[in-house]
Amino acid sequence: MTPTRRLSPPVALGGAVAIGVMTAVQARINGVLGVRVDNGIVAGLISFAVGLLALAAVIACIPSARRGVVRLAGGIRQRTIPFWMLLGGACGALTVSTQGITAGVLGVSLFTVGVVAGQTLHGLVLDRIGFGPAGVVAVTPGRVLGGALALAAVGISLSGDVLATAPLWMLLLPFAAGVGIAWQAATNGRLAQRVQSPIAATFMSFIAGTIALLVAAGISVALRGMPAQPPAEPWLYVGGLLGAAYILLGAFIVAHTGVLLMGLGSVLGQLTASVVIDLVWPAAAGPQLWQLLGMVVVAVASVIVALPRRR
Repeated sequence: MTPTRRLSPPVALGGAVAIGVMTAVQARINGVLGVRVDNGIVAGLISFAVGLLALAAVIACIPSARRGVVRLAGGIRQRTIPFWMLLGGACGALTVSTQGITAGVLGVSLFTVGVVAGQTLHGLVLDRIGFGPAGVVAVTPGRVLGGALALAAVGISLSGDVLATAPLWMLLLPFAAGVGIAWQAATNGRLAQRVQSPIAATFMSFIAGTIALLVAAGISVALRGMPAQPPAEPWLYVGGLLGAAYILLGAFIVAHTGVLLMGLGSVLGQLTASVVIDLVWPAAAGPQLWQLLGMVVVAVASVIVALPRRR
């Protein structure tokens, strides 16, 4: 394998911030779609199906991506790729379903801070045990402080009347999604290294996620009945395209940042974009303005203190 050129920390962090911005926009789109079809899981399935089709079209046009898919298929057939490396998309399915269920009610900011908590705690653990493609990443005081500040942003978001206006289970779902996002980033990064193609790893992630969501949507429809008719507005189906873009970007840059730092950069992008979205388009149970601003300030500090220092 040809060695991959190392990205500088600012460039890699910029990619992580872009992931966060796309995630925030996707959360609001899928949240609105979930409300319109009255089923967050079905909304997640629609989003993943759009992303899967878009990736298939891109792969068909790029020879190196096609070769990556061939290596992926060969590894699966010969069992040289562990089964767990193929399951990153299941966590993506959890994320988009959670967006469809909660983001339309809580607002993007509250959804994001729940994700922050899960991503931060799990990112620290995964880096320490060396699960991600960057190997064992030292848990330095700066990284621990960065994680603590990210959790402080969660505390700010839950102050005031938030707990009185939103059920606890709806606040816990984003936390579970954050845990899954950290594991998905590490798993997709490892698979991208194995098949030498981030886009092939992303394609596998969408296949696994679509299968998981098909099963979950079938169970949901059996229990709750048919969802409402899908809306006609084209912008409500852009969430899948954004999901494909940020999963692909994450699979590429996680080897340059580690799981935790990529998560913190993503948090910065998510919270900043979330504030803008919720100010322009407020949700029923969203936090107050002082909470929004406080979350962003603390999130920025969490990324700054976690950045690697050059000797």
